[in-house]
Amino acid sequence: MANVVNVVATWQHTDEVIQERNRFACPVCSKRFTRAGSLVKHSRIHSGEKPYKCHVCGKAFSQSGNLNTHMRVHTGDNPNKCSLCNKCFSRSSSLQQHKRYVHSNIRPYHCPYCGKLFKTNVELKRHVRIHTDAKSYSCRHCSQCFRWLDRLKAHLLKSHSEGTWFTCDICQKQFAIRGELKQHSNRRHEGVKPCLQ
Repeated sequence: MANVVNVVATWQHTDEVIQERNRFACPVCSKRFTRAGSLVKHSRIHSGEKPYKCHVCGKAFSQSGNLNTHMRVHTGDNPNKCSLCNKCFSRSSSLQQHKRYVHSNIRPYHCPYCGKLFKTNVELKRHVRIHTDAKSYSCRHCSQCFRWLDRLKAHLLKSHSEGTWFTCDICQKQFAIRGELKQHSNRRHEGVKPCLQ
């Protein structure tokens, strides 16, 4: 009986230590943090606050590290170079992702419905929606639901004027989805540089 009491007391003490360590709780989503500064950074996800602004282009960021990484766009500093194709990246995580997507044939994620293999869990989850017909993204203004996030964003922009159009620097054509602008630029304006005024 004494051993059981000791085990229970140890569990209670461990639980109290964990709660003390994670004493800063987000009032919006209840996620807990060990430091007040971490909670402040996290709270910007909910508030949309972006106090770190680029002095070159005006783009704003919620964390100073993201601004520092962004500045490489203006300086051309890309310290992470792929040893296989010499492509450069501003973030080491982008280099690792590039190597996995482009240079690796390892596909550890398989679809339980059709057996198709994928390089990432994200790709698998996206694919599974085809089988389940799940429409996880719903419009907050109307009853429409979408299978893909980019389709919801396009709907919000076209139907509810919410969001930002992506405009081609060369012909001024507008797109609701960044990937469609990129595809347009590659197909219509390959090798053409925008005129700087």
